Amino acid sequence: MNIAIIPARGGSKRIPRKNIKPFAGKPMLAHAISAASSSGLFRHIVVSTDDEEIAAIAQEWGAETPFVRPAELANDHTATVPVIAHAIEACHALGWEFEHVCCIYPGVPFIQIEDLKGSLSLLMQGGSDYCFPVTEFPSAIQRALKRLADGKMQPFYPQFETTRTQDLEPAYHDAGQFYWGKPETWLRNPRIHSGGIGYVIPNWRVVDIDTPEDWLRAEVMYKAFQR
Repeated sequence: MNIAIIPARGGSKRIPRKNIKPFAGKPMLAHAISAASSSGLFRHIVVSTDDEEIAAIAQEWGAETPFVRPAELANDHTATVPVIAHAIEACHALGWEFEHVCCIYPGVPFIQIEDLKGSLSLLMQGGSDYCFPVTEFPSAIQRALKRLADGKMQPFYPQFETTRTQDLEPAYHDAGQFYWGKPETWLRNPRIHSGGIGYVIPNWRVVDIDTPEDWLRAEVMYKAFQR
């Protein structure tokens, strides 16, 4: 069996209560829970949280909250892997056994069920510790510019300044939606990106919601997609 673990702490700063703020008619967190539930991939959908209100809303939408995330794993500096590793150990302590673990971030209104399924299939083909969605940068990173103190621009990579963008190698970034791995992988390997295989998704449905401006843009995009 597989389990989904959704890390949703209560102390978001830039967008207060981001994980349960209403988005498209339901709490943001509910989009992740609904996708996990509808996929049919998981026996348990667990929300790891330090917040009672988040836990209650998670339960209302069909997730489980069988433990409380400790405070030392719920601050601004906590990385993802230790949170998931703690959740795995807590679930093992309950007697649960599972083959694969999917960490699904709580702020993913554009998550697609076919991506959850396709990336699991890719992981099961072997050769990588993790599998996660990636998307191509919209512009060639080799042509990136930096702005100096006097306002002048300077290439990060001068050797590519006159190279045609179509002649440059494509670059990808983490889509920031979810990560598949085996339980033992989460417990021993903290390097998701260097130890993972990328499942490519289109960049028009990737959005990183960190600021109020990001939130507004995501709402506009969501409405457009629904139409």
